[in-house]
Amino acid sequence: MQSVPNRYLIWIRELVNVLRETKFYVEVKESPRALRVDKKLAEELKGTVSSKMISRMRKEYVDCPVARTQIPFLMCYNCVSFIRRVSGVVHCEGTEQRLRSRA
Repeated sequence: MQSVPNRYLIWIRELVNVLRETKFYVEVKESPRALRVDKKLAEELKGTVSSKMISRMRKEYVDCPVARTQIPFLMCYNCVSFIRRVSGVVHCEGTEQRLRSRA
């Protein structure tokens, strides 16, 4: 059995995101230093995001409306409530703050 190419999985994910309703619009903020992120999380994202982009995203954070704290953007990007990021604004579904499991 063949596996589905990554480009189709991304397209399907975007299609599902269109059907989800945005509850919060959260601005992405820049930090002068890189924030601490679990290495395991960064390693999981290396297959979908370039290393240069990951290093840039480590310096960004958001004021999460669900967790009510500041969290690194990499954690927000991997959250189940994350829908999309457009022009420095994260569209959040606001259901729960839990990381996606990449299996």
